[in-house]
Amino acid sequence: MIRLPSGKQVIDFHTHFWSMRKGPNPGRTLRPNQIAYNRERTARMHLEWDFDGPAEPMVETPEQEDALIDRWAAEVAKYDLGAVNFLTGASNEDLARVIKKYPGKFFGFAHHNPALPDAVDKFKYAIEELGLKGYKMMGPRVEIDWTDPALIPLWTYMAEKELPLLIHFGPLGRAGGVVYHKHMNPLTIYPIARDFPTIPIIVPHFGCGYMRELLQLCWSCPNVYVDTSGSNQWMRWEPWPMDLDMAFRKFYETIGPQRIVFGTDSMWFPRGFVYRYLQDQIRSVRYLNFREEDIDAIFHDNAARLLKLAPEEGR
Repeated sequence: MIRLPSGKQVIDFHTHFWSMRKGPNPGRTLRPNQIAYNRERTARMHLEWDFDGPAEPMVETPEQEDALIDRWAAEVAKYDLGAVNFLTGASNEDLARVIKKYPGKFFGFAHHNPALPDAVDKFKYAIEELGLKGYKMMGPRVEIDWTDPALIPLWTYMAEKELPLLIHFGPLGRAGGVVYHKHMNPLTIYPIARDFPTIPIIVPHFGCGYMRELLQLCWSCPNVYVDTSGSNQWMRWEPWPMDLDMAFRKFYETIGPQRIVFGTDSMWFPRGFVYRYLQDQIRSVRYLNFREEDIDAIFHDNAARLLKLAPEEGR
């Protein structure tokens, strides 16, 4: 297993706890030809990455969920991880139940729709009562403008508490997914990043096809971070050569190691924790001759700081 130069354990800032199905997935109503195409692309991805078969079905009962919680704990132990941060679950309340079973190893973010009339109250409850650590949003699923007056109380509360905000920009899903929306581009969050500089804003997947725009946003706003999670297959769409080494190099040159955060986007079994992504990223930063302290920062320290972990957590 991979231990960092300092001996610290890796923290995976970007995972998901898939459980307790609660109705249709928003934004995923596909036509028959899209469903077939989605299956084809999924099978191709499994072959490309040597993943084990199709995803297992989402669990349906509390007993099955308890088994899944323990299965995730076994993954953390198997790969010698310091901690994993679940960005989504069945609900905020359900995710709080998950993380409380393995304190210090599991952490989680609130992930309800910020356009709900009671979104701010729900978020305060998630932070102050449920013990969640931040807010996860899907940009292309939020219809309200980031600067809408209804969201100002949310941004104000997050700024006062210095709570992290992770927002996915770029396409959603695979074949049949969302590729056009007013919040597709990470530059749309610029007014919030500028006016609420104490909110750490993390954009995952190296910008997910909007890397140039994310680099510009990071250059302008020192509270904007990038996370490295996922297969990053968007790289094949760039009009110039792009790979993992180049992505790390561009962000390192622009913002240094203190705002680059490791993640995998692990979510389903039997794949479990995607050790392959960790191996590839460690190989990349070693190939680029990053300093030992830089590697510690990317794979542990930055996540620990954003999650405000106690010294004994996430080691």
